[in-house]
Amino acid sequence: MVIGMITLVTGGTRCGKAKYAESVLDSFEGRKYCIATMGHSGDEAGGVIARHYMLCKDKNFIALNQPRDIGASRIEEGCGVILECLDLLCLNEMYLGADSAADRIIGGIKKLAEKAAELVIVTNEVGSDGINYSHDTMNFIRQVAELNSRIAVFADNVIECVYGIPIVRKGVLR
Repeated sequence: MVIGMITLVTGGTRCGKAKYAESVLDSFEGRKYCIATMGHSGDEAGGVIARHYMLCKDKNFIALNQPRDIGASRIEEGCGVILECLDLLCLNEMYLGADSAADRIIGGIKKLAEKAAELVIVTNEVGSDGINYSHDTMNFIRQVAELNSRIAVFADNVIECVYGIPIVRKGVLR
């Protein structure tokens, strides 16, 4: 089993993560996918998904939406993939009752990485505000933190975006 190059991109809200993730695949010459993880729950979500499809098309990405079971995404061998965003995927898996959302998502990411030549995973920094939230919210924060930590171990590159500036935490800046 050959696993493609994996880059984890993390940071706070609106810090340039998506822009950096796209730049990683700028020079990729094969087919490129952008997999969103938003569930279909009402008109507002439908509008966000439609916007995602338009933005991806404008940037020569094939847009997919896979709110759960990320390993089942239909992508070609040897492609480039942006997976956005890990925390929303986690929330979807938890909401629909996955016993261990982190284990299920890690398994799915490894399946994607077996097909993709380049996999860029966008996640968020959660839980660093020091606020004690409800039990369910704290469980979500723990699951996302576990995902981020576990993926960072096997990722080739870990990049933190701060105010639009990519900072290398592991690997190289691409």
